[in-house]
Amino acid sequence: MKNKIYYFLGIGGIGMSALAQYFHSQKECIVKGYDKTETDLTKKLEHLGMEITFEDSINTIPKEVLESKDSTIVYTPAIPKDHTQKKYLESSGYELFKRSDILGKISENSFCLAVAGTHGKTTTSCILSHLYNQTNQNFTAFLGGITKSNNSNLIQNGTENMIVEADEFDRTFLKLSPDIACITSMDADHLDIYGTHTELKKTFKEFANKVSKYRVIAKGLPIDGYTYAIDDNSADYTIINLKIKEGGYEGDIITPKHTFKKVFINQIGRHNLSNALAAFAMSDLAGIVDKKLCEALGNFQGIERRLSYVYTTNEKIIIDDYAHHPTEIDAIYNTLEEHYKTEKKAVIFQPHLFSRTKDFMDSFGKSLSQFDEVYLLDIYPARELPIKGINSDVLLEKITHKNKDKIEKKDIYEIVKNKTPKIVTLLGAGDIDVEIKKVVKQLG
Repeated sequence: MKNKIYYFLGIGGIGMSALAQYFHSQKECIVKGYDKTETDLTKKLEHLGMEITFEDSINTIPKEVLESKDSTIVYTPAIPKDHTQKKYLESSGYELFKRSDILGKISENSFCLAVAGTHGKTTTSCILSHLYNQTNQNFTAFLGGITKSNNSNLIQNGTENMIVEADEFDRTFLKLSPDIACITSMDADHLDIYGTHTELKKTFKEFANKVSKYRVIAKGLPIDGYTYAIDDNSADYTIINLKIKEGGYEGDIITPKHTFKKVFINQIGRHNLSNALAAFAMSDLAGIVDKKLCEALGNFQGIERRLSYVYTTNEKIIIDDYAHHPTEIDAIYNTLEEHYKTEKKAVIFQPHLFSRTKDFMDSFGKSLSQFDEVYLLDIYPARELPIKGINSDVLLEKITHKNKDKIEKKDIYEIVKNKTPKIVTLLGAGDIDVEIKKVVKQLG
């Protein structure tokens, strides 16, 4: 951790780019990196002064990295095993670290607040960071999304506390040593890693056992801790007397010691309400006693690609979200039903990973069939090779009505502009966000 040169393989990833920015901000650290494609995130890193290559070749590894055997090489699991630069650096005697290794080392000497869960961890950790920011706490936050208020996935305001997302993929959250941790959900996912849902739940329990002070647990999960739930007085933390307001909800937050009346939460969707409550509970258990805590829930501006309104007119509302699991798609649909009950709704979905599509094919079909119109893009492979018989055409057959089609990216603009109802939601964790930006620009 005392090395001066850091080379990131996959530097443009949401988690990797936060780490890269962190080290770039440290005195005398030199940060460079590789990524497959140029994105808004890589452009931002280059603007900050980091050198990035987009060619996987030994010749494009910066000389400064190769001239020092003490260079720290950080990689994301999304980098394939046959990656040329990765293979060369390993064979040349460099020690390579996963992102989680580095994050664990950075946070081990601070008071660590970790947010885990198969859904909701990005929103929860971003709201938690906002609460800490608005109450002037000393902290650094490594986030899995771009907060709209800070326009960043890294917030630095001291090192006394560290807020991190505890990612279950590849069991990386076991590298953390949290003082306070939240577990939002333990639905089946990443079965290519875990094999079974039982094994995934077992690993979450292992993570929970690493927590030194307090656990904040979504009520109903089989782990001991302070529970939270919406409209449930048997939970340690709850919100009751809920009313739908423009842009969010108003309700009374009940904690083990206090009741806060008529608190406005500036987020739509019951799942986001639950995430806000989890963040509030973590702040409360961390000992934050500040009247601004409730006010902060009312002025949280949201996160890019999390129920983001990217285009709004009287004729069309376009919403962008990262949802890539059936449970998350259900949450999006339920939110739209709650706030736009009488409007017809279309979804354009880019499935993410062949393995996930295979594991949840029927569930995806059921979730997507709730929408009045469904348009499917090809599966985004990310780190995976194709699986025989698993594709978007097969998934399309699972949609239970006729208002459906398989499309290409070039078709999105025409479909959004002329063929869909007023409410259009574009979902996926691949590169669909690039297409959304193009469409919004074309719409003007």
